[in-house]
Amino acid sequence: MKILWLTNIPLPEASLLLNEIPSPFGGWLINASRDLSDQNDIELSIAFPRNDNNDLQILKGKKINYYSFPKVDNEDTPSLEGSLRLKMILDKVKPSIVHIFGTEYAHSLAMVNACNDKGIETVISIQGLVSIIAKHYMACLPDRIQKRFTFRDFIRQDNLKQQQKKFSVRGKSEIEAIQKVNHVIGRTTWDKACVTQINSKVQYHFCNETLRDEFYKHIWDIDKCERFSIFLSQVSYPIKGLHFMLQAMPLILKRFPNTKLYIAGHNITKSDTLKEKLKKTSYAKYITELIKKYNLMKNVVFTGLLNEKKMCERYLKSNVFVCPSSIENSPNSLGEAMILGVPCVASDVGGVADMLKHKEEGFVYQSDAPYMLAYYVCELFQNENLALNFSRKASDHALETHDREKNTKRLIEIYRNIA
Repeated sequence: MKILWLTNIPLPEASLLLNEIPSPFGGWLINASRDLSDQNDIELSIAFPRNDNNDLQILKGKKINYYSFPKVDNEDTPSLEGSLRLKMILDKVKPSIVHIFGTEYAHSLAMVNACNDKGIETVISIQGLVSIIAKHYMACLPDRIQKRFTFRDFIRQDNLKQQQKKFSVRGKSEIEAIQKVNHVIGRTTWDKACVTQINSKVQYHFCNETLRDEFYKHIWDIDKCERFSIFLSQVSYPIKGLHFMLQAMPLILKRFPNTKLYIAGHNITKSDTLKEKLKKTSYAKYITELIKKYNLMKNVVFTGLLNEKKMCERYLKSNVFVCPSSIENSPNSLGEAMILGVPCVASDVGGVADMLKHKEEGFVYQSDAPYMLAYYVCELFQNENLALNFSRKASDHALETHDREKNTKRLIEIYRNIA
């Protein structure tokens, strides 16, 4: 059976073939592609867009062939109706099924159209849903912050309101893509509710995701973590909820004054040079203001971008992992924390409640209630037995959810069912 994947980014093997540094994102695809390509009766190819491509490029990996194609423009109607390059890929691969990962970019709709033109069956894996995310984008930000322009925002015409609008525009092609397919793959009550409301005739297939290799090799040890430390894995835009975490920090610091908040990724508040000041977004400026308002300069640490191994190490060093988002489907960061056994506190949004059982495996709280976030973090800081109990149960649950062999078997079952 020939399977063609459409992904938003190149997988590490493809990046190395292009002499590029592999992206730290999209890690769940790595093991899934490896496990699938190891099957004797599966021939896997993977297509992905590249901004600097002008034409189709073919790369031969050890077991997987990769096809990079020029970016599909969201406003280019002929491109959305069926990209010529995508049809060329279909002609070369001759797939039984095209598996599209995510709906947030225009190439997903373009591929659906191209496949429909050629009579090839498609299935979409739901990641996030930008048409829904747009509704939650502001995450209770003050109105003045939503409307404000920094220099960077003005030059790029990309303040928070405009960012939200872009999500809504992208959401239109997302909705059209879901309406045009017969099959989707999901893993939460939230994504099932959303896609079946968009397309009531779609066939929904349940399949969990596989995590990155490193996270199956370790287990959290309370005696080896940095006590009173909190870890957030991503904070670059409002829905990730960093502002909620910062609002919770003063309440945590009242009880545990040595608390440190570690944040993965670039320091969005940095403004040491003129260039950094000019590039700051309105959201980054708001985060800077909150850090100063609550006097958190010594309590907040940005780690910089972390590769798979360093990310795993950061989780293991943490006393508590927090996912304070305003919307999520099934955040892989939460899955990674759970499988390692890091005690978790997560906002009750999207599909989070399907992943983490409240008061059994961790704490789940109302997303716009940072005072409850603070309360639950403090509960884990002060109660070692509770933290250890959550750690064990969450890890057991996550090992079942992210079982590589079971998830690969299920994916193949879905392909055979569709074919």
